[in-house]
Amino acid sequence: MDGPQPTTRSGAVVATLALAGTIAAIMQTLVTPLIAEMPQILDTSPSNAAWVVTVTLLVAGVCVPVSGRLGDLIGKRRMLLICAVPLVAGSVVCALASSIVPMIVGRGLQGMGMGMVPLGIALLRDVVPAEKLSGSIALVSASMGIGGAIGLPLAAAVAQYANWRVLFWGSAGLALLIGTLIFFIVPDVPAGAKGQRFDVPGAVGLAIGLVSLLLAISKGGDWGWGSGTTLGLFALAVAALAVWGIYELRTREPLVDLRTTARPRVLLTNVSSILVGVGMYAFMLIAPQLLQFPEATGYGLGQSMLAAGLWMAPGGVIMMIVSPLGGKLINARGPKFALVCGAVVIAAGYGIALPLMGTAWGLMVVGIVINSGVALAYGAMPALIMSAVPLSETAAANGFNALMRSLGTTIGSAVIGVVLAQMTITMGGHTLASEDGFRTGLLIGCGVALVSAAVACFIPALRGAADGSADEEAAAAQTPVRA
Repeated sequence: MDGPQPTTRSGAVVATLALAGTIAAIMQTLVTPLIAEMPQILDTSPSNAAWVVTVTLLVAGVCVPVSGRLGDLIGKRRMLLICAVPLVAGSVVCALASSIVPMIVGRGLQGMGMGMVPLGIALLRDVVPAEKLSGSIALVSASMGIGGAIGLPLAAAVAQYANWRVLFWGSAGLALLIGTLIFFIVPDVPAGAKGQRFDVPGAVGLAIGLVSLLLAISKGGDWGWGSGTTLGLFALAVAALAVWGIYELRTREPLVDLRTTARPRVLLTNVSSILVGVGMYAFMLIAPQLLQFPEATGYGLGQSMLAAGLWMAPGGVIMMIVSPLGGKLINARGPKFALVCGAVVIAAGYGIALPLMGTAWGLMVVGIVINSGVALAYGAMPALIMSAVPLSETAAANGFNALMRSLGTTIGSAVIGVVLAQMTITMGGHTLASEDGFRTGLLIGCGVALVSAAVACFIPALRGAADGSADEEAAAAQTPVRA
């Protein structure tokens, strides 16, 4: 195939893929309203119940890059359909669960379907007309943030006014719906790397390294950052990823082409992606706590889970509005400019958070600003990646970039968690994060976003585009890059 093959129903394809990403994100936030009740629901300890969240993160971390590579090998549409299967199965298992083990199994299955977003982004390059591609990429890329923002109040409402099992039966229905839409609407296109072999040793090595790293980051606060378990996992992650990297450089058809990943344009985009992930998740962790803390603290706003979710929901809505505008910005000024702008907007959101954090409407405004920046940044990242990789590696490269975003959110959760755990007050016999702790977390989010903008400024122009013109920058993501 010489280039993208636009379809006459590209609008329906984009809508389907954006919905797929949104539903996948909703799966991740689905259990948030239930976390406090999980020990009673499943008759287990709080530490065991925390695995309901952790297992999804771990499985998604491994499966997203693997799904991307398989999409290049056997076809992106086929892999999208395959990803829908564990989403349905996992939701059903969770809905029927009455103990912690089947719930963890079901949540792990849901994590297997998180590769839908990078697969969908990569597929857009094959089926969407060039003049619509930037906006389409921006919308589908932002769908993970959109789903996370609107999924929380929806899940909170269902959890508050209906049986908790309804959440999972509903998610099963949504997953089945998206699988059906993909089957009937998304066209099949030739696999970019058809005929190549799947790198099984590379997948196993990456799984060992990622699980060790993500587990150490996500559970280090509970186990102790200096504990033997945490340090051992970090050591295993370093060793496994080092061996994996050496192997990937020596094999002919690697799971992740590290030479491509090491290109400055790709490398700096991925570094910036990690930092944007940290910046995005810092607010997602801080805002619900500020909204729900008791007013007696002097800084808490005393909102219910449902009300807190509704105050944050406009941030998800604004992402849907800003994403297409981000596509126009990419076409006009290039994806690098859009990424820098997005990071600066995120930093500005944190800047206004300090004076506005004392009111619910103020936090809503902050969320709107930060999510606007996330929409711009998330739309630019795939465009930068796809402009620098061969067509045969599009899905794999986008999967790796999605992994970098996920790594950023995990790091952000750990860092903000440590800050809030260390800066506390005692009230009524309970230990709560202090106002200074929240302010420190907001300053960290601002600083990380500014560093992301600085890193993005050093992303080089395309080879052969000495002037770095926006037209050439934006067009590159729409044109196959030969290896």
